[in-house]
Amino acid sequence: MAEKKYDWGAIARNPKFVELHHKKSAFLFGWWIFSTLYYFLLPIGAAYAPGLFKIKIIGVVNFGYVFALSQFFVSWGLAHYYAHVANKDFDRMTRNLIDELHL
Repeated sequence: MAEKKYDWGAIARNPKFVELHHKKSAFLFGWWIFSTLYYFLLPIGAAYAPGLFKIKIIGVVNFGYVFALSQFFVSWGLAHYYAHVANKDFDRMTRNLIDELHL
């Protein structure tokens, strides 16, 4: 079976590909900034605001434990939201690009 040859340069210059790449990069960069800041709030908060992290929430469970646990839920939420956006927007844009290029 013969392998198809694609003009990757032409694909990279296609306005639909440029738009897809820009939207995806902007989306991912924004979420990367948010998740990095959220991640580093735990050690920074524990170092500079230890009183806040010692506040009891329920029994022996303090704010520090709750905040640390919240990082898992935030990560899962971000992954779920990314999958939703990718399935809804990025996949649609990719299909439009492929249809236009007749790949």
